Amino acid sequence: MTTTLITGANRGIGLEFVRQYAQDGWQVIACCRQPNKADHLNRISEQFPDHISIFALDVADHQQIEQLSRSLASKPIDLLINNAGVYPPSDNGGFGNIDYAAWAKTFQINTMAPLKMTEAFINQISNSKLKIIATITSKMGSIDDNQRGGSYIYRSSKTAVNMVGKSLAIDLKPRGITSVLLHPGWVKTDMGGQDALITAEQSVSGMRTILNRLTVADSGKFLAYDGQTIPW
Repeated sequence: MTTTLITGANRGIGLEFVRQYAQDGWQVIACCRQPNKADHLNRISEQFPDHISIFALDVADHQQIEQLSRSLASKPIDLLINNAGVYPPSDNGGFGNIDYAAWAKTFQINTMAPLKMTEAFINQISNSKLKIIATITSKMGSIDDNQRGGSYIYRSSKTAVNMVGKSLAIDLKPRGITSVLLHPGWVKTDMGGQDALITAEQSVSGMRTILNRLTVADSGKFLAYDGQTIPW
């Protein structure tokens, strides 16, 4: 059975990935910090009890990542979706008003965690059929696209994770592993807000279309949910 591991699976885009993949018969390893409080995730799990396994995971805790990897050592993971992320309040990310502690925490989650997850689960990914790492990033991490300034914390964390994903594409090519960076669009979630342009269902459906068509030749690309290539 094809397997995906999804971080930040308790809400928004991550939750929708869980729902769609479980509905299509995949084995879903859904990870979030507090499963006992993940009401929506637990309800979806009840609908697909044979397809969803829920695990507690704080991606900022490297020991917890390593422990989870050990517990899943024999499980091939076809698709790792590095979805967990944070967006600090905008008033903490503007020039002259930077919360530097929040910046460091944001880098832990948005930038370091995807690399740590890949390092910890590299054997499970290598032993799978599809061998795909998808990191959910943002167009706000595009240096070329930045026309508004500000948002130093979030923008820099996503620019940095783009570089992580690109380097993974090069370093893991000999293993036949594909690493891709995906911009989900401006999505109506807790993070994106209700003024956003698309729903989580539309975003995830688009990203899944991309993932279904990926080849090793696509490794290292920065793609939007609608398939467009985003300039770095």
